[in-house]
Amino acid sequence: MAIKQALLSLEGLSVGDGFGEKCFWLGKKAIARCELPSGTWRWTDDTQMALSIVEVLREYNNIDQDALAESFSHRYTQQPQRGYGGGARRLLQRVAKGEDWHQVALQLFPGGSYGNGGGMRAGPIGGYFAGDPSRAAYEGKLSAEVTHAHPEGQAGAMGVAAAAAIAAMDHTFEGNDFLHEVARFIPESHVLEGIKKALDIPPEQLECAIQTLGTGYQVSAQDTVPFCLWVAAHYQYDYTQAMWHTVTGRGDRDTTCAIVGSIVALSAGGVPQEWVKHREKLPEGFSLYRT
Repeated sequence: MAIKQALLSLEGLSVGDGFGEKCFWLGKKAIARCELPSGTWRWTDDTQMALSIVEVLREYNNIDQDALAESFSHRYTQQPQRGYGGGARRLLQRVAKGEDWHQVALQLFPGGSYGNGGGMRAGPIGGYFAGDPSRAAYEGKLSAEVTHAHPEGQAGAMGVAAAAAIAAMDHTFEGNDFLHEVARFIPESHVLEGIKKALDIPPEQLECAIQTLGTGYQVSAQDTVPFCLWVAAHYQYDYTQAMWHTVTGRGDRDTTCAIVGSIVALSAGGVPQEWVKHREKLPEGFSLYRT
């Protein structure tokens, strides 16, 4: 059951990733009309790194950091064209050459990276530890540390992992109750402050959420995760509406849609087949659906 939930989160993540990436080229009017992009939705580094998360969970039943670092670097060297950011490229290239990820992650930026990359791939951890958000947050922190030494980058991953674990709990928390519950598992941080701000924004005030919380233009955890959790909290049971509300925020669209998709796939119980059929196929053994 654990791996099945992780795979379900991965489905939501990868479909959201491909959809969001495609929507960079979709006009505002098409988004307003909710016109699905045509053609194949190619997934990016968000999914590529989430594959490693699922791979490690499947083999170790927890986040083994050394194994995760090895898997991240291996997948990068196999397909470096997946849209990795500059920092991730530098880190994974050095790890692939045999350098210690502990040291490389600390040296990547002053204080380490606080980017949104830790959060973008953390949903399947919550799926794997469904119903146990405390454990999910802990494992989410471990997964982020491999690439994100800064506490904010780790807090973002903890929030997404905890949210996914809660989303899989069968309608236990909704709306602001969901956000309150997620906040319990996030340490003091700008990410947590953003979630507290989200509590004051009603579900019908999308533009306010966009302007107040940020949608990833800064590519930081604190500028990405609060908005994603706000959308997931208020559109838990409708994957389609969650995706359109997320992509309306513009910003780092592949990552915001990947994060929201990884959470809402669990609370909604699946991903619409019409959407799945557009997504580029996942490697064998990683998909719950035929595509």
